[in-house]
Amino acid sequence: MMALRLVVAVLLLITCVPWCVNSQLPHRPVVGMTMVKNSTATALGAYCLDGSLPGYHFSKGFGSGARNWLLQFEGGGWCNDVESCMERAKTRRGSTHYMTKVEAFSGILSNNESLNPDVLDIDSAATIALAMIYVQNLIMTYFYNWNRVKLRYCDGASFAGDSKFDNGTSVLYFRGQKIWQAMILDLLPKGLAHAEKALLSGCSAGGLAVFLHCDNLSRFLPRNTTVKCLSDAGFFLDIKDVAMHDTIRSLYHGVVTLQGVEQNLDKNCTSSLVDPKLCFFPQHVLSYIKTPIFILNTAYDMWQFHNILVPSSADQRKEWKYCKYNVSTCTDSQIQKLQDFRQEMLEASYSFYTHSTSGGMFINSCFAHCQSEQQETWFAADSPRLHKKTIAEAVGDWYFERNETKLIDCPYPCDSSCHNIIPA
Repeated sequence: MMALRLVVAVLLLITCVPWCVNSQLPHRPVVGMTMVKNSTATALGAYCLDGSLPGYHFSKGFGSGARNWLLQFEGGGWCNDVESCMERAKTRRGSTHYMTKVEAFSGILSNNESLNPDVLDIDSAATIALAMIYVQNLIMTYFYNWNRVKLRYCDGASFAGDSKFDNGTSVLYFRGQKIWQAMILDLLPKGLAHAEKALLSGCSAGGLAVFLHCDNLSRFLPRNTTVKCLSDAGFFLDIKDVAMHDTIRSLYHGVVTLQGVEQNLDKNCTSSLVDPKLCFFPQHVLSYIKTPIFILNTAYDMWQFHNILVPSSADQRKEWKYCKYNVSTCTDSQIQKLQDFRQEMLEASYSFYTHSTSGGMFINSCFAHCQSEQQETWFAADSPRLHKKTIAEAVGDWYFERNETKLIDCPYPCDSSCHNIIPA
């Protein structure tokens, strides 16, 4: 009887965690920047756009997570011509000289046990035996105590380029692929070489980097390392904008051509398409990724809404001005365009949804961009939910293979759990 009471008490604690998190979130830990060793960077030619050394933020794991690793690609858009890359090189997006030297870790990177756990969802049909097994292994299934690394972004091509611009006056280093390799080589002697579990994640342009490098990480690690990938807001769609222009395809074409990305794209993908550069789009490369991957995205991604579906170049008459910043002002025809955009995303990921046996999905109907890095959306009392699961819980179910996790929300405006939801 005593054992039963203990199990019940633990179950109550487990199931209440998302709702028991204090609304007054504690101070986020700050982690200093580590520069890639000069010898490693020089040997590979791994430099930021302006020639500065690349850097990352490393928080060492402890306890049961001491041999597990979470690597997070930073996001921040792209540059697709010499002019835009020159401008970028003068900012934190192209040079470590301008970056903050400390970063606050939150969301999936948090080291707080109550804010970044992996919580088993025990329903009414769960048995005491299952609960006992879970309680015994509870300490083994947390993310907060893993080695956590934020890989700073300073190349403008989602860590995938390998070329150089030099006109005799100005020099730009397009070395994202080399930066990625240099960072991994820098981390291997710090424990990554002995990783038991690894999760490669990233947001936005960093989420795209996950698709591009997902299969690559395991090549550096022991054969028995469990390697999986999580792309947050990185499923950028290859679609026309509202004016029927190929705005995003043109942008990506410029990035791939300028920065020498094509040589680093998936060879199976590039050999299968008339235009190999399209393999920079996740929807074209997804079917060739062998490593288990989780797609976290909103069906109405705000960055894609504003820059792919309705870029300023496609809205010369400013008909979308108010709709873009307040969905409640959208006309019926504009809402239909948004619903069509959602449908495009579902169709682009349909084969993955139906055929992938190792993949996971969490596609909600919020108007947001990046949900794993912010505590409020990753795991908190009022976090977005699908089937009563927070994003953190869904990712945990998938990573630890408790059940198939492919969750797709109903169309806007049905989801009341979204942050800053605007009534229809």
